[in-house]
Amino acid sequence: MGRFYKMVDRLGLLGRVDPALYHRQSPGDDATMRIRYLGTAGFEISTGDHTIILDPYVSRPGGRETLFGRIAANPAIVRRHIHACDDVLIGHAHHDHVLDGPEVCRQTGARFIGSVDACNVARAAGLDEAQIRETAGREDITSGKGFVRGLPSAHGRVFFNRVALTGNIDEPPPWPAHYSRFRHGLVLNWYIEQQGIRVVHIDTAEFFEDELAGMECDVLCLCAIGRKYRPNYTEDAIRILKPKLVLPCHWDLFTTPLEDEPFLLPEVDIEGFIAEIRATGTDVALLPFLGSYGYSA
Repeated sequence: MGRFYKMVDRLGLLGRVDPALYHRQSPGDDATMRIRYLGTAGFEISTGDHTIILDPYVSRPGGRETLFGRIAANPAIVRRHIHACDDVLIGHAHHDHVLDGPEVCRQTGARFIGSVDACNVARAAGLDEAQIRETAGREDITSGKGFVRGLPSAHGRVFFNRVALTGNIDEPPPWPAHYSRFRHGLVLNWYIEQQGIRVVHIDTAEFFEDELAGMECDVLCLCAIGRKYRPNYTEDAIRILKPKLVLPCHWDLFTTPLEDEPFLLPEVDIEGFIAEIRATGTDVALLPFLGSYGYSA
């Protein structure tokens, strides 16, 4: 931990997760699907020999580097934490969702799937065009023995009740890029169906009810900061999608390394979020960094 974060920790300026809240049970060998939390909005979903990764962001450049430098994926960190992948799905083109996607694809041969905005980031990072698949959502894309579908959405309001870095990425930006070049562009939530298990990934603080209609799921990956400014965020998502399990995401401060004990993002009340989920009668599992959950059909 750097000197700045040691001071932040000593002064109690940012919250921490009570370790008792974490799900620490190892997946059983008979689990149909293994879901691993990669920090921020990132998940690795493995079924048999097929792996899908959502919004990988394991490089996690520090605050000073992000604010004042130009950022790109760290290949060594990506290699350390991600060993196999068939498809990378990107929810939107902010840096903490898209930055590592092209590098994961370069190292594993995976396909990069996202909006034109996200795909222009992949092009800027030098990913081969043959590995890039643009989508505007609302189409089923074969992935392994199942499929994935982008569900158009919006970014939603987060810090200080505002949407950060609005706009589009109409052409590949200079690379490496300053974080301000990562405009969110088209936002896609994701519906994933593999081995009879349905997963919905909501990676930001908004969703459109009509786009989720009929998308009931078994597992819902849900952005924890969304409940701050969108009324009934948690209850509405669960009412529409009827998940059996919710996996919180986007609760951690994404400028700290995966190896460190995470701080909470400002304005995230993780205990309140978990209580809201449980109040609906739905199971919830808060995964630590690189922690896994085994789910069976």
